[in-house]
Amino acid sequence: MSAPVSPGRRLALRALTVAAAAAALLATALPGSAFAHGSVTDPASRAYSCLKRWENNHQAPDMAAQDPMCAQAWTADPSAMWNWNGLYREGVKGNHQAAIPDGQLCSAGRTQSGRYAALDAVGPWKAAPTNRNFSVNLYDQAKHGADYIRVYITKQGFDATKQPLGWNDLELVSQTGNTPATKWKQAADGGVSISVDANAGKRTGQHIVYTIWQASHMDQSYYFCSDVTFPAK
Repeated sequence: MSAPVSPGRRLALRALTVAAAAAALLATALPGSAFAHGSVTDPASRAYSCLKRWENNHQAPDMAAQDPMCAQAWTADPSAMWNWNGLYREGVKGNHQAAIPDGQLCSAGRTQSGRYAALDAVGPWKAAPTNRNFSVNLYDQAKHGADYIRVYITKQGFDATKQPLGWNDLELVSQTGNTPATKWKQAADGGVSISVDANAGKRTGQHIVYTIWQASHMDQSYYFCSDVTFPAK
């Protein structure tokens, strides 16, 4: 006959069971989180921005009224927020416009079976007030480095709250060459800082900053939409 299990040991076994179940649930809820990569953290990409604002309160009923675009994104697929650092495609071979149709730029062409599709939704995304001379901070969590980083901004006259984003709506405003992660100018959060001058084009009001990060470790391309508001002239 087996020896009786003490109350203390029963509690310890129960705690281990609960912990194991929680770990299994987390692994299911956050596919790919063990292979984290990176994102634009300032001005924050849409997924990262929604996570920052609602991570600890993402089931709040008032999110729909306060932050409708994040609310629809959380409802569509919460894993897209938790996996803010996994928005990429492989094997694009530099043909970004061929790989990603107009209207799908923010989701990297509905990558990963459409997990990020809600990021393409048109509407009043919360926009960060930004000077026309600013920096894009890209957090390279996995230290992939870059073959290049390209930063685009929507043209003046584009209405980010009413129009789907297409390639012809963008203007290239800054880019880097091949740069190992070890040689990047480090931003405050440990990523790379890219200087941007948005004065050309006389931009005012709400815009989308679109960043393409071509990682160096393999043919892996990352795409990020960040919503900003430039001051009036």
